Amino acid sequence: MSGQKVLPSRMTFQATKNRLKGANTGHKLLKKKSDALTVRIRQILKQIVESKNEMGTSLREANFSLAAVYYAAGDDIKYQVLQNVGPSAGSRVTMKVDNVAGVKIPVFEKVESEGKASDLTGLAKGGQKLDQSRVTFTKALDSLVVLASLQTAFVALDEAQKITNRRVNALEYVVIPRLEETVRYI
Repeated sequence: MSGQKVLPSRMTFQATKNRLKGANTGHKLLKKKSDALTVRIRQILKQIVESKNEMGTSLREANFSLAAVYYAAGDDIKYQVLQNVGPSAGSRVTMKVDNVAGVKIPVFEKVESEGKASDLTGLAKGGQKLDQSRVTFTKALDSLVVLASLQTAFVALDEAQKITNRRVNALEYVVIPRLEETVRYI
């Protein structure tokens, strides 16, 4: 006997069959969405691993270049750099939204401002090393922004996949069997 108390009539039978058909269609669509999210999550995981390796390399190079600046210009270069830094940041991070299988994912992009930091910093000694260090730290910042974007996307997609899988399982193991049982009862 059915878990629900239904009146066994033609109208109820037809309505239940339509609900069963809708549940099956919804299950198929949600299953496809879940599969698409799984594929995208695996792609992002590969990109995260590559980005972490790249970020580690770029940060190591940036710190070595900073050590080279201190060696070439001395410890007092830090105060010269701080005096020549402008009042606003040279790089900013903007966010746009990407859509993957109905899930909105934030994507971060680095935007450079037009003004360049003072070219005369370290002119007396260590100026070339300072410029090289600025370039390597800029590359490190680029890789850091890419990694942050990927990790944020991963978290959002993972949550969406969990919710979608719960809905797929609820349809597959609860709703559809109940509707089939009701159709058999009628």
